[in-house]
Amino acid sequence: MNSIKGRLLTFCFASAASICLAEPRADSETADETLVVYSVRLEQPMAEVGSSVTVITSEDMDAMGVDFALDAIATAPGVTVNQSGSFGGLASVRIRGASSAQTLVVVDGAVVNDPTSPGGGFDFARFDTQSIERIEILKGPQSTLWGSDAIGGVVNIITRRPAEALKGNLFLEGGSFGSMRGGAAITGAYDGYDFRLGVSHHDSDGISRADEENGNKEEDGFESTIVSASGSVRLPGKAHLQARVVWTEAESEFDSFVFGAQGNVGDGNELTEMEELTGTVTLRVPLLDGKLDNLLLAGYSDIERTNYTDGRFGFSSEGDRVVYRYRGTLAVSHGHRLAFGLEREEIETRGGETSLDGRFALYEWQPLESLTLTAGLRRDDHEHYDRETTGRFAAAYNPHERVMLHASWGEGFKAPTVFQTTFFCCGAAAPNPNLKPETSKAWDAGITVRTVDARGELDLTYFDQDTVDMIDFSFTLGGYENIAEVRSEGVELHGRYGLTDWLDASLSYTYVDAEDGHGDRLIRMPRHSGNLRLSLNPDGRLSGALLVRYNDEERDPNGTVDAWTRMDLSARYALTSSVELFARIENLLDEEYQQVLGYGTPGLSGYFGARLNF
Repeated sequence: MNSIKGRLLTFCFASAASICLAEPRADSETADETLVVYSVRLEQPMAEVGSSVTVITSEDMDAMGVDFALDAIATAPGVTVNQSGSFGGLASVRIRGASSAQTLVVVDGAVVNDPTSPGGGFDFARFDTQSIERIEILKGPQSTLWGSDAIGGVVNIITRRPAEALKGNLFLEGGSFGSMRGGAAITGAYDGYDFRLGVSHHDSDGISRADEENGNKEEDGFESTIVSASGSVRLPGKAHLQARVVWTEAESEFDSFVFGAQGNVGDGNELTEMEELTGTVTLRVPLLDGKLDNLLLAGYSDIERTNYTDGRFGFSSEGDRVVYRYRGTLAVSHGHRLAFGLEREEIETRGGETSLDGRFALYEWQPLESLTLTAGLRRDDHEHYDRETTGRFAAAYNPHERVMLHASWGEGFKAPTVFQTTFFCCGAAAPNPNLKPETSKAWDAGITVRTVDARGELDLTYFDQDTVDMIDFSFTLGGYENIAEVRSEGVELHGRYGLTDWLDASLSYTYVDAEDGHGDRLIRMPRHSGNLRLSLNPDGRLSGALLVRYNDEERDPNGTVDAWTRMDLSARYALTSSVELFARIENLLDEEYQQVLGYGTPGLSGYFGARLNF
């Protein structure tokens, strides 16, 4: 590890130095200078955020030509994506070696992790990009900011905001595997109020979830509908009342457990029907001439799932989560800000219920214009477990307009889920009464170097994370237990550069060394992964992108998933000011690969569509 790490650091710093020596170009701008990050709870500009964060905007997703948030998130350094077959297959997101159940997912301030799943993780398979304004991926333990479950990182999704005046759009696309996707949105903003209403639908015959290369021929279809709505009203005293809701209905076919087959999966007639509702209401009230900003939020998420085998009912699950939050932000004086808050979370499933109360404080100090220090402390009271106290610290230093040094340290905890505290089998007489919360500590440090010509930047970050009391299922115990420490460390590299006025290049690479307490590599965690994207826009009407993704081999409970490289090509053309044509080719080289052992992925495929803006 040390020799590899040394070579990586040498290469990356040499690359940074070479970029800095590029010839200047006075008319360029650095986009990230004004980019504000919301997931850090203090709404800091990117140049003041010491934590490691990746921001993916709607423009980025349009440029990549992706339909699902999962495909956009997969391009972020430090992130590993695994999907059990495409078109609705269970999709997980892991950050820096942490499990998918340790990734907290927030949509417009409401936590949407599935309370009915064994580990409480979120399934990204259905999240269409049509309603998303931006995605923030905050890496490392963030329990001081977000409480339980934020032990590996946070994916903060912000849905689209209303546009000025009255506008709308329609889109329709079709392509391989009998796939059709379409949607519409209407939005408006006026004096005193605004609104947005959108709908999208996706229908596909799909492919066989169990890999076709293993003789599985049955297609597994997927269908989903997403309706989103938002609106706000400006009240006296510069107060602002806002509401958002997202409703999803999906139907996904999948294959059966077949003992002895690759990955123990083979053709079968299984079906899942799912309905999910997420909503938030927020009230923002400024006081003390705007020095004190008060934010009140009530959030709700509910998920219902029913499984069928050969058309017969199998099982169903239902769970909901209610969140109440107050956050105050006080501008104490020049260079000093204080954020503080109270939160309550209530979870209920058919297996039981639980609640969590939290309170936190964050302090931001800027002793120099170029230096931002942030420290925080949080105390959580869980209904069934001892109190947990977590802390964090972050620093961002900009000694030069082209150089930024950033570092952070944080703690995280994750209380056992309702399922983990109530499930037992295999001869056990009762659930394990001695389960403890998972806890983690991590730090990272890095440098961002911007080019002299302002065309690009390069960021290099090293991270180190320890997690103890990991919860895992034990057949010997007949239930869940806390296992030994898990450690992950590695390097993340991300760079972008404008090669010409019309051609941009971006690159990300991640090295992760993640092991459990026995010294074994963590499952479904590649050591090496990365992507290269070339984006072109030669005349303002035509734009396109070439995306190349690489994923190293992964250890699986039943074998090894081979390394793979996939190439995608997308293009957009503005036929008129109101009509846009778009197309993409996925898996351009027809690579045969798997993300989860035994589950297939689509080969060479293509899609074409049109969008009307009015």
